[in-house]
Amino acid sequence: MKILVTGGTGYIGSHTCVELLQKGYEVVVFDNLYNSKIDVVDKIQKIAGKPIRFYKADMLDKDSMRPVFEENQFDAVIHFAGLKAVGESVEQPLRYYQNNITGTLNLSELMNEYGCKRMIFSSSATVYGSPETVPITEDFPLSTTNPYGSTKLMLEGILSDFCVPDPEWSVVLLRYFNPIGAHESGLLGESPNGIPNNLMPYIMQVAVGKLPELGVFGDDYDTPDGTGVRDYIHVVDLARGHVNAVEKVTSAQGVHIYNLGTGNGYSVLDIVKAFEEANGVKIPYSIKPRRAGDIAICYADPRKAKEELGWEAQYDLTRMCQDSWRFAQMYNGGQS
Repeated sequence: MKILVTGGTGYIGSHTCVELLQKGYEVVVFDNLYNSKIDVVDKIQKIAGKPIRFYKADMLDKDSMRPVFEENQFDAVIHFAGLKAVGESVEQPLRYYQNNITGTLNLSELMNEYGCKRMIFSSSATVYGSPETVPITEDFPLSTTNPYGSTKLMLEGILSDFCVPDPEWSVVLLRYFNPIGAHESGLLGESPNGIPNNLMPYIMQVAVGKLPELGVFGDDYDTPDGTGVRDYIHVVDLARGHVNAVEKVTSAQGVHIYNLGTGNGYSVLDIVKAFEEANGVKIPYSIKPRRAGDIAICYADPRKAKEELGWEAQYDLTRMCQDSWRFAQMYNGGQS
């Protein structure tokens, strides 16, 4: 089976490519390299010991994507490509709506034109807004607190609508929580351009001395220590969830929705402490004002994914911290 992975040189996409290759799938990637680097392709191939085909293309430029479909016949698409920073989306909402929604519509039109009607969509726990209770199940009310989350929720609706008039369409919506960690080889990890928006790469840059301290955004949330609580999941576990979803999307019609998380909530300071204990590295931090769009607490009930996809997270927080640090040491805090 041949799988197209959009955004495949990104953090989650690259790990998913490795897992797909190791399961025997043929993998084609396109990415505009806005927030990733071309050498990731070589790293994926080195880890998996198998080749992938790479195209540089942008979802906003439909003509740049067309050769990807003209030269390949895909069984399914795993769609990661898009802008993903919550804070940035609050500052630049039009850019996020234009990129994420228009880009996905362009991709979907090409999929439809070339007869590939199976998509696994990279959604997010942000579609649950600020939940009244936790853990979160897939049937919780949906709302958003930031434009990034709004693009995910809108696209869930758009992709679901494809399946109503055309039974050939099959869509799996994966709502995942907070991926951290890196591949055990140390070759792949989270390597954002510029100052990181996410917690673990921020910690990495402090740990290697590139930044003087970690900024903790808010200590007055209604949580045990006042800092935000999230469901942190190892990126390799998350990648394996996508592999299981390929089996679902190619064997079932309609729309299927799954949380991918561990079911455990950890605060920002829990992560700092766990990293220090796992790696023997001190992480100085200071409290900053809350970020627009952030919520207090969010963690998953992942039982549906276990029951229907046969998937559950395997790696604990210590492993997530150890793998993150191994990658950071090899690549100077993740800035390879």
